[in-house]
Amino acid sequence: MAGKFRFSFGPWNIHEGADPFGPVVRRSIAFNRKLALYKKLGFDGVQFHDDDAVPDMNSLSPEQIVRKASALKRQLDAQGLQAEFVAPRLWEDPRTVDGGYTSNDPKCRAYALERSKRCVDIANALGTDLVVLWLAREGTYIREAKDSVWATDRILDALNVMLAHDRNIRIAIEPKPNEPMDHTYIPTTGHALALGFRSMDPARVGINIESAHAILAGLDPSDEMGFALSFDKLWTVHLNDQNGLKFDQDKTFGAVDLRRAFNQVRILDTHDYGQNGELVGLDVKAMRTQKDDAATRHLSNSRTIFLRLLEISRGLSQAKLKAMTVARDYEALELYIVKRLLGK
Repeated sequence: MAGKFRFSFGPWNIHEGADPFGPVVRRSIAFNRKLALYKKLGFDGVQFHDDDAVPDMNSLSPEQIVRKASALKRQLDAQGLQAEFVAPRLWEDPRTVDGGYTSNDPKCRAYALERSKRCVDIANALGTDLVVLWLAREGTYIREAKDSVWATDRILDALNVMLAHDRNIRIAIEPKPNEPMDHTYIPTTGHALALGFRSMDPARVGINIESAHAILAGLDPSDEMGFALSFDKLWTVHLNDQNGLKFDQDKTFGAVDLRRAFNQVRILDTHDYGQNGELVGLDVKAMRTQKDDAATRHLSNSRTIFLRLLEISRGLSQAKLKAMTVARDYEALELYIVKRLLGK
């Protein structure tokens, strides 16, 4: 086991407490103040949406966007931080209510492609070669509204536009089976990998697996990670937890199912995740009940739980594990794992 673990989160993970069913409950924190918290909380990397890095980017020229992103890179350097990735935020603009790449309006599709190219420019200016692509509204509320063959081809076209815009950029698709759309295209890791292999440069298309998204698809996150690792395509992760097939909860990692979290840590460590510079990304949100002065504990708690589970995993007797698996004594194996998780 030789995983190398450094951690990242996005500025949206320090948030005002709104959820799908209610308004904000905490004061906003200025972006610069958020950056100052990263190292204090034990994090090295910053995840960005394009407009986290360059606010109001739709009103700026490409040259202005790059200048503002370059100024932010100097801020990150001063804090000893790195940009892990940049993701185009295509789901909040009025032009993307019907999806970006799969919109039925060609003008809206053109906007989505142009915005995606600007996202690549921002990634370059911030010193990262990784773009994460969450296909949030690339779906439909009723299946008759769109042809899924056509929609898949339009998403593939978008991949190729970004890959052609910069010959060094890598794209990690972040699959999710639902929300905000009822029927989502490219909902699982397998879909995302298959799409990448159809692209103009499959070597530059990989995967970002979010724990909750896998759970919402009825799948185990560690198995999804293992599937991507077997293809050498797991380029980042979004760790969190999820209480069943509900809305995307982004709960503290390991807070719902500790054994499920353990197996995510174990698969990453067993297969040397991080040795090529990959970061352990968190996408967790504080509970609405948290007061302002305690609204970052979900981040430090998630990191603490990850590292404790890593310690437990590395402390397992490999000889015992081998003996139990060779004998197929899975009851003994299960009790051994559970006792270790109980601290016995």
